Amino acid sequence: MRYQFIFERHVRYSIPNQCRVLEVSRAGYYRWRRHELPKRQHENWELLKRTRALFKLSHGRYGSPRITHALRQEGYPCSRNRIARLMRQDHLHARPRRRYCRTTLSDHRKASPNLLNRCFAVALPNTTWTCDITFVKVQQRWLYVATVMDLCTRKIVGLAMRSDMTERLVIEALEQAIARQQPAPGLLVHSDRGVQYSSHAYRHLLRQHGFQQSMSRKGNCWDNAPMESFFKTMKVEMIYARTFASMEEAKQAIFEYIEVFYNRQRMHSALNYLTPDAFEALSNQTNHLLLNRESTVY
Repeated sequence: MRYQFIFERHVRYSIPNQCRVLEVSRAGYYRWRRHELPKRQHENWELLKRTRALFKLSHGRYGSPRITHALRQEGYPCSRNRIARLMRQDHLHARPRRRYCRTTLSDHRKASPNLLNRCFAVALPNTTWTCDITFVKVQQRWLYVATVMDLCTRKIVGLAMRSDMTERLVIEALEQAIARQQPAPGLLVHSDRGVQYSSHAYRHLLRQHGFQQSMSRKGNCWDNAPMESFFKTMKVEMIYARTFASMEEAKQAIFEYIEVFYNRQRMHSALNYLTPDAFEALSNQTNHLLLNRESTVY
C-alpha cells in the first residue's frame, strides 16, 4: 500500500523523500515497481520522465505533437493522444498563442505584383525568400526586428534589429541573407507592402543582384503566412515569457532563439519535423546527387 502511494505521487514528490517519510527502503520500492506494477503504468512512467526532460529542454515551447515526434525518434512507441494525456496530468502546457496585431505602414501606389501567389511549397533552397518586420517592447521603447526566411527550408537566413523602422532595417537583413546564402540571380523575394520594402534603396539592392520582387495583396496577411507564423511562434515561445531590461539583452535573446534554437534545434512541422538546418543539408545533398547523376548521363 505504501509503495502504491509513493508511485501515485512520484511526479510531484521525489521518491527518496517519500521513502524516507514513509519509512520504507528505496530498494524495496523499486523491486515492487519492477514486479508488481502493471506494464502499461511502468511504460507511462518512463514516457513521462522523458517527456518532462524534453519539455524542459525546449524551455516549455513544445506541445504534445513535437514531444511525440521527439520520443518516436528516440525509439519510444507512443501516440500523440497518450503523450497529450500524460502532459495534461503532469500540468505540462506549452505557452498559448496571443492574438496577433499587424502594424504595416503601406504605400499601395508603389506595390509590386504578387508573384508568389501563396505558393509556399518550394522545392529548392535559395530560390524563394519571404521577408517581414515585427516589434518587441523593451521597457518603454520598441525594438524592430526584420527577418528573411527561405521558404524551402523555413530557415531564417537574414536578421537585423534596430530601434527605428527605416529602410536600413530591411536592407541590413537582406544583405546578411545574401552574404550568408549566396543566391543566384532570379531569386524571388516576397514581402508585404510596407514602405520599407518599396523604398528606392531596397529595390536598388534587388535589381543589383538580379532578384525579382513580390508583394502581398492589400490587407492580406495570409499572402505572407509562413513569416507571420514564424513571428507568432517566436513571440509565444520566447518573447512573451520574458521581460527585457535593455535593448542589448533583447537583441541577444532574439539572436540566440533564431540561430541556436529555431534554425538548429527546433523541429518544424512543415519539414516533417526536421530542423531547418537539417532540412537544408538534406536538400543540398539530394540536389547535388541529382546534378551528378544528370552530368553522368550526358
